[in-house]
Amino acid sequence: MKRFLTILLTTLALAGLLCVTASASSFDAPAAELSAIGMLKGGANGFDLDKVPTRTQAAIMLVRLFGAEDEAKAAYAAGDIQCPFGDVSETAAPYVAWLTDRGLANGVAEGSFGALNACSSKAYTIFLLRALGYEDSVDFTAATAQDFAAKIGLLDTSAFTGTFLRDDLAAMTYQALGTDLKGGKTYLLASLVESGSIGASAAKPITDKIEAYRALQNSGAAASQGMDADVDAKMGMTMSVKGSDPSMNMAEKTDASVKGNIKMVLDKDFQMSMDMTVEAAAGGTSETQKAEYWVKDGVTYVRAGGASYQMPLDAGMDMESLAAMMEQSSAQTGMAMLPFIDSITSKSSGGNTVYTLKLNSAFAGMINGLLGQVLGSLDAAGVDMGMKFALGDSVITYTVGQDGALKSADIDMTLKADVSASDGQESLAMSLAVDMDMTMEIKAMGKGVKITYPDLSGFEKLIGGADGPTGISGTLVP
Repeated sequence: MKRFLTILLTTLALAGLLCVTASASSFDAPAAELSAIGMLKGGANGFDLDKVPTRTQAAIMLVRLFGAEDEAKAAYAAGDIQCPFGDVSETAAPYVAWLTDRGLANGVAEGSFGALNACSSKAYTIFLLRALGYEDSVDFTAATAQDFAAKIGLLDTSAFTGTFLRDDLAAMTYQALGTDLKGGKTYLLASLVESGSIGASAAKPITDKIEAYRALQNSGAAASQGMDADVDAKMGMTMSVKGSDPSMNMAEKTDASVKGNIKMVLDKDFQMSMDMTVEAAAGGTSETQKAEYWVKDGVTYVRAGGASYQMPLDAGMDMESLAAMMEQSSAQTGMAMLPFIDSITSKSSGGNTVYTLKLNSAFAGMINGLLGQVLGSLDAAGVDMGMKFALGDSVITYTVGQDGALKSADIDMTLKADVSASDGQESLAMSLAVDMDMTMEIKAMGKGVKITYPDLSGFEKLIGGADGPTGISGTLVP
């Protein structure tokens, strides 16, 4: 049990460091903000975020992103453009006609637009790239569109594992508004305001957020190559455990701290080292345990609880996806976080600029998506493990120095987590309520970050070896 708890606590600390994109979130707040500027319109049932978007709905959104809604309606009414597809409603015809006239949308067959067909995340990604001024077969192809989009700061839709919903469409659209147009002179929403397509006063709440967001992300741009940070986290936890083995049952209140260092190198092959010391006090007793992690050449190495073991990093996770996620987590300029942000404020303090970022409810879905991938590696080891988060208030405070570089970040969040694990022979269920305050002090960013590895030759292979884990309370959880 000790080792399981150590890994869990360290995973919680690591989860606080990561800012990635994932589906399975609820983007009600971004949808409401899009509605305020006329970008997304709902009906009697609200925005229908749980519904699958159609190609017609995506086409309407694309015309609005071009700032051409009034132009399309006027041109269609005047007979200057026609809709060549018989399956498009009269309401949607001006939009589809405008896109077709400019070569921005095609049908699925002769005379058919596929108006009611589902729009995929990949198709909508391509639509957004066109709205940003990028050209098919010049800047991207259908096969490379999602990777290209992630590189320029859009959501990585290749990570959307479930059905693509209007919820996801709203998040992608919101992120696109803060993304640079091709050439980098300005970002999409600013260009729509400048052209008069969207009123400046209506757009101000979003433009203010985008401007602060961009300044904040610029402060950590060097971390896209490497980051070295000290971590200090304090957690108050209420925990209950029930297992198939009654001796595992427990209920207690624990105060814990996690201190250590994390280094990531991202400019080439993904490398990482993490050295954490976990201290926990409960029921009048205390315990200290050290956990060390390394990632090298596609393998994860762990040393904790007196044991050393290794497993392939791509067990349950695609290496390229992980590298992309870690690159975004390191606070590069293009990090796709806008749909998860409720507000950003800034103030001067002793020559520094302090940004206070409040997260919305979609952030819980983001962490759940991350942990689903991380814990997938244990599935490959024969352990079926799940974890689900529910977040309360979540605030991140960033301090940026006079030189414009990120100096520190403080994460304050309350959460509840339900954890389950089973290997077919033994099982356990755990409920956690956590109040966490974690501070990261940035020691270095950029190419100068280096990782020193210990001798990794004696680490036991957990996956594929004859001496692999045999039970939750066996090798994995002594």
